[in-house]
Amino acid sequence: MFRLHERLQADTLFIGEFPLSLVLLSKDANYPWVILVPKREGIKEIYQLPEVDQQQLMRESSALAQAMEDQVAPDKLNIATIGNLVPQLHMHHVARFKSDSAWPGPVWGAVPPTSYNAQQQASILAGLQKALAGSLLPTS
Repeated sequence: MFRLHERLQADTLFIGEFPLSLVLLSKDANYPWVILVPKREGIKEIYQLPEVDQQQLMRESSALAQAMEDQVAPDKLNIATIGNLVPQLHMHHVARFKSDSAWPGPVWGAVPPTSYNAQQQASILAGLQKALAGSLLPTS
């Protein structure tokens, strides 16, 4: 049975679900940062997914990347499956700007995480949900 890793649970907010993956917003407001987590138990790497799931993950990643481009217009999107602390397969989508505090280096450890205020959080969640409306599964 699929269970979201406790660190991802603690560090993210739920945006929605694609057919394969949970779509989660990182609570770190320093960067628009969304994470896809395939709802498959015991998977650490993309190659471990069945081929049909690999293809679906790429479709979902592309849909998310397009939505992020449309919503926040970054200078660059960093997309990676780095999981040294969280072994569960998850794909980071980090919108980067030449003006951000870590540019051009990696975001990890560059500055302390900053929380969204209620208005920022509601705005980014609503914007991404709207941009992804045709792709996300209906919520019950």
